Amino acid sequence: MLNRVKRWSDEFKTFAIKGNVIDMAVGIIIGAAFGKVVNSIVADIIMPPIGWLMGKVDFTNLYISLSGNNDYPTLAAAQAAGETTINYGLFINTIINFVIVAFAVFLLIKFINKLRATVEKKEEVVEEATTKECPKCFSTININATKCPYCTSDI
Repeated sequence: MLNRVKRWSDEFKTFAIKGNVIDMAVGIIIGAAFGKVVNSIVADIIMPPIGWLMGKVDFTNLYISLSGNNDYPTLAAAQAAGETTINYGLFINTIINFVIVAFAVFLLIKFINKLRATVEKKEEVVEEATTKECPKCFSTININATKCPYCTSDI
């Protein structure tokens, strides 16, 4: 039993130290920061002009009160009064956030695939033939050979 616990402990240390957990943690931290940037872009840069173009509408305050009382000037005021609301303006903001993040991920994956293709092409070009076939015995021999080591014929 003690050996099994020791082995699991060693496996976990290897897993954590080799980079899987560290890479995942870095990805989560960067993802959270990226999410804040996207939220700011949507809330502070994209939605104000859209709201202005649509007649000075503030999307964060678009809601439907389930009691039918939509007389509150802001969503916060309606919620402070205890109203149950459907916050469709915030939902629109969230949809725009999603589209921006999805597009950014699409561009990132497209860029990574392009880099991969470039690297694979370079690897293919670098791989030149190092062997050739003997015309007499059809054995695979070194490309620089002038005599076949199998049948001893001159090449």
